[in-house]
Amino acid sequence: MQLNAIAILSQGLSEFFTPSLSSILPIKDPVPAFLTILGIMLIAPLLFEKIRLPGIVGLILAGVVVGPNGLGLLARDNTIVLLGTVGLLFLMFMAGLETSLDDLKYNADKAVIFGLATFAAPMALGTAAMSAIGYDLLPAILVASCFASHTLLALPIASKLGIMRSQVLTTTLGGTLITNILALLVLAVVVRAHQGSLTLGFWLFLIPALTIYTFLTLWGVPKIGRWFFQRFGHDEGAEFTFVLATLFVVSYGAQLVSIEPIIGAFLAGVAITQLIPQLSPLMNRIQFIGNTLFVPFFLISVGMLVNPKILVQEPRSLVVSGVMVSVAIMAKFVPAWGSGKLFGFDFHKIMVMFGLSVAQAASTLAAITVAYNIKLVDELTVNGTIAMILVTCVASPWITAQWGQKFKPETTSIPNRPVGSLGDRVLVPVANPNTEDNLLRLAIILAKAASGTLLPLHILLEENASISPEVKARQSQLLATAEAIAHAAVTNVTPIARIDESIDKGIARVAEEQQVSVIVCGWKGYSSYQENIFGNVIDQIVNRSSVPVLVTRFPLPIQHTERVFLAFTTQQSCASSFQQTIELATSLAAELKASLQLLHVVTERVATFELSDADLPGDTPLLRVRGNFVRQVSRLLKSNDLLLLYGNFDHKTQLLSLLGDAPEAIARSHPKIAMIVAYFPH
Repeated sequence: MQLNAIAILSQGLSEFFTPSLSSILPIKDPVPAFLTILGIMLIAPLLFEKIRLPGIVGLILAGVVVGPNGLGLLARDNTIVLLGTVGLLFLMFMAGLETSLDDLKYNADKAVIFGLATFAAPMALGTAAMSAIGYDLLPAILVASCFASHTLLALPIASKLGIMRSQVLTTTLGGTLITNILALLVLAVVVRAHQGSLTLGFWLFLIPALTIYTFLTLWGVPKIGRWFFQRFGHDEGAEFTFVLATLFVVSYGAQLVSIEPIIGAFLAGVAITQLIPQLSPLMNRIQFIGNTLFVPFFLISVGMLVNPKILVQEPRSLVVSGVMVSVAIMAKFVPAWGSGKLFGFDFHKIMVMFGLSVAQAASTLAAITVAYNIKLVDELTVNGTIAMILVTCVASPWITAQWGQKFKPETTSIPNRPVGSLGDRVLVPVANPNTEDNLLRLAIILAKAASGTLLPLHILLEENASISPEVKARQSQLLATAEAIAHAAVTNVTPIARIDESIDKGIARVAEEQQVSVIVCGWKGYSSYQENIFGNVIDQIVNRSSVPVLVTRFPLPIQHTERVFLAFTTQQSCASSFQQTIELATSLAAELKASLQLLHVVTERVATFELSDADLPGDTPLLRVRGNFVRQVSRLLKSNDLLLLYGNFDHKTQLLSLLGDAPEAIARSHPKIAMIVAYFPH
């Protein structure tokens, strides 16, 4: 009896002081739970990228391991579901940010044909295959829509190979937009049908409601966003909060018109992307927060849905996974091969189209998560989806890399828009905190597009009296602000503080010492009676410089630019350096996501400039007019234009501009128009 009592007492004390794992797991304390998730976000992608697998696969498999169907470290509770939903919306939002409606303008016929083919073939093959293994019609159609959509996972590889502007890429980009939108619409219809609300009333409500909703999103969001950024663009925190608010308002609006919120998130990205330059600090923050926090939460939560035990308990899971992987690959190869043959592409280009379009990730995960949440598909389908994602995400980058390096595009549908050597080392004199931000944003666009370095410069004048500590502190503050803006945009930066006898001499000397490629200067837009065209300092900078000088005026933030308006005369179009101005205009239009307009003011009897002479697509708007340069330009300018003028100078004179006093005349009559006057030395 004593031994039994001692044993019972010992067992009780042991259970009291050493709780069993079942009582500890899953982790409920928010601090260690969040720490576990952060550890997964840090370690899993690094491990999988070490073995040359996408980090997305590592996050999903890590979710399997720590989830309720694995080790049980974490429960898929309300917090995980909430953060996973936010990550899901953010994932679709960023997919929209990467989508440009302008892609359909180039090779529109090829993009439409490929888009419809890469949607129809997976829908037909997928529906037939899933029905053959016992799926009901609605689940079979939904899984087939997952085959139809795809994620451009290998796009960075195409960028590194230098084939981003080839016909293959523009065709695939346009086709991706079409097939993803159609697949998301199929998801919306299937969900309603499963819920028993796919009636005539639904269609009578959905079609007009969806039309109005899409119009308000694609038209209204840019209008409201442009007004907000103009009013509060100086507050970076407000900009980011506005973008997040837009995402969730539009997503909730989609739910109100009876479609899935992920469709709204995608449309929100498409609508707002035109307001956010690709290389801007705001875009960098959105991508950073999404890719490092919200989207990993979603991927981990998806992994928690997977039940690996079904592979053993239910052999049919292997059949479902095998069918999904096989059909996904076949259903993307067939339209790529057929469309490529129709377009006259060789086998290398066809394989690049296939490699880019075979990857299943973002839209597939979004759709299958929605379907699982409403019990339209089961764990077998989720497991099969994860297997499909694993195989296609490994195959896509490998196929694109293997065949992408074997062909060089003969012609490009959209011309390369290189900043050239302009962005190698960009010197920006900063002196006025009110104009510093826009100057730096322009310089960052130039530097980042060329993987160059930003060189913010502040000069203190050398005087008889010693420089006060307050003046030196102001210099340090200006340069620190410039450095912070550059770091926010992930741009190489080297701030330069200097003491010199004059501003213009100091800039010229630094330009020589640092071997800069371009100088970006601010301009107030007018001159006093005593000053020359741009004021004495800028005159001297332009005259002394042996590199191009961009004289700029930004009354409004540069990111509000809707159109880059390049105006030039016949004489200027004949200059040897005019092509650099063309390249600058196309680069700025691309990076600012603005349209491009060329205005040729004819000053000779014969118009010598032809669009074919420049590296521009044939449908670039070119307007040719006769008359006074200032009057014609002023007549055609619109609000939110960025006017780009070409200047040339001769070192033998103080300043000889081919435009005369045109920049100042235009600036005075249009005080709210942004301007850049580009000077190129002989």
